[in-house]
Amino acid sequence: MLVDKDGLVLFEDRNRVKDGDHTRHPELAIAQWAGANMAPADRAEATVYTSGEHCPMCAAAHGWVGLGRIVFASSTPQLTQWLSDLGLPAGRVAPLPISVVAPGVPTEGPVAEFADEIRALHVLAHR
Repeated sequence: MLVDKDGLVLFEDRNRVKDGDHTRHPELAIAQWAGANMAPADRAEATVYTSGEHCPMCAAAHGWVGLGRIVFASSTPQLTQWLSDLGLPAGRVAPLPISVVAPGVPTEGPVAEFADEIRALHVLAHR
């Protein structure tokens, strides 16, 4: 979800990759919505909250539109390890953290208290 500097929710979305288009990430939709609907100064003061750290595509979109802070519950290294533990092949895109793709974007995460719950969701989704 995208919130303004006062914590007002401006936009929410969900992952839609199960429909076959693996670019349909909510973080990309958030960046696109923000670019079309917010002034640059407002984008810079906004925060995105998400269950998983942005992939490289979403991190780049976030950086390009000038959104502010990202708060994520689980990290790219966590996801990479969980998928490996499930015996799944590596993805088609390098698992780069936000800090590598968009180094100027402030981030907070992962949130340790959510790790077991999010890992369990990935196990359910990939079995």
